[in-house]
Amino acid sequence: MSLAYDFDTPVRAVQTSRSVACNETLDLMERMGVRLVFAKDEEVYGQDEAADLIYRVVKGAVRTSRLMSDGRRQIGDFHYQGDLFGLECGDTHAFSAEALGDCVILMVKRSALRASGAAESLDRLIWDTTVRDLRRAQEHVMLLGRKTACERVASFLLNLSDNADDDAIDLPMGRQDMADYLGLTIETVSRMLTQLQGSSVVEFTCARKFRVRNPAALARLAD
Repeated sequence: MSLAYDFDTPVRAVQTSRSVACNETLDLMERMGVRLVFAKDEEVYGQDEAADLIYRVVKGAVRTSRLMSDGRRQIGDFHYQGDLFGLECGDTHAFSAEALGDCVILMVKRSALRASGAAESLDRLIWDTTVRDLRRAQEHVMLLGRKTACERVASFLLNLSDNADDDAIDLPMGRQDMADYLGLTIETVSRMLTQLQGSSVVEFTCARKFRVRNPAALARLAD
């Protein structure tokens, strides 16, 4: 008699266990954390400040950025509803974080979560978030190093559309934010958006909302 073994079963079991632990930690954050409202461009935390809190976007969107010594700004990433952010390898924040618009942020002390007995599940959640951030950073490096201006803008819009729940996709950041993230000038970003709309790849119903009219064409440009 031959025995069939499902090699995926242990993997699924581990994933389920991790998911349950992460959900428990998020529930604990909701109970122990404090919700604060931030207005557009208001600072959530500053560059080089102590990194003793964990943050989660409840509503709205947040950008992380770093000012160079010559005054130039580099956007690190954008964080949307449900995202954890502010997790650092060191004791201080390498980037600052600002609200892109009116938003609600849940924050809780990391030490308080550990003291509550959730150290193991917290470590899993931090690990999963770190892996996500590393993957985003790798994609960002590839975008900046290998893609043309049009491909960068197309990739950015495609990523937003992939994570949207509606055909009408919000663009919470301004053109300058996009330019600083994509390593382009604001004029180039505006020109590429106009080009994509003129080619019927996307359609902007207003400055901060668009639809993808030709998903296949947008995907080809992003690749």
